[in-house]
Amino acid sequence: MMKKSRVLSACMAGWLLAGLANADEKTVKPLFEERFPGLKAESVVKEPLTGLYEIYASGQILYTDEKVSYVIQGTLVDAKTRQNLTSERLKKFTEIPFDKLPFDQAIKIVKGSGKRQLAVFEDPDCPFCKQLESELKKVDDVTVYVFLYPLEQLHPGATAKSQKIWCAPDRAKAWLKVMQDGTVPDGKGDCDNPIAKLAEFGRSRRITGTPTMMFENGTRIAGAIPADRLEKLLSENAAKP
Repeated sequence: MMKKSRVLSACMAGWLLAGLANADEKTVKPLFEERFPGLKAESVVKEPLTGLYEIYASGQILYTDEKVSYVIQGTLVDAKTRQNLTSERLKKFTEIPFDKLPFDQAIKIVKGSGKRQLAVFEDPDCPFCKQLESELKKVDDVTVYVFLYPLEQLHPGATAKSQKIWCAPDRAKAWLKVMQDGTVPDGKGDCDNPIAKLAEFGRSRRITGTPTMMFENGTRIAGAIPADRLEKLLSENAAKP
């Protein structure tokens, strides 16, 4: 029975690989996007173990055949090693090298020498963000890049508040005032702003909560942490010259 099963599996694998041989990443990508309007395939590669095509879109990994007749949404696990292959691949896609962050879309706050750097995705109505900002007041010699990342479903009105902060004459001052005492800047918040772009950027890299911190060496931490731990992480994770 075992021998028959192995022969059957080998035949199925051979049939699948033969069928996929005629396709390539360039043909699978447009087919996928045609059948799933609104989903952009950021990466399409042939998965070497299964012969299926791995598609990375909207922060998730999917698997499909050459004609995109079927799409598998789930986890691919190596049965021998029990390694979660999907999770490992997802980590590579969602890694954010510090120097690749969209700094032109950030609020820059320099404290002291500013020699250390920290990037934070924050929601102006997030209580944990306010807690983190309170701890950051105790940290010196750091440049903080604040990326406005309102989670509208959790905090209705946070998007409009973020837009007003961005459109304020002094964004850094406006941000700190909102976080310290809740004072929202005047104005309609109708200037050109990066809020929508940052939302798309964050979703594609699975930033699902605030605050989410990025350190210079690529370390990523979600949640508020005390000042002493911030100091340690800033020193340990500073970019080496």
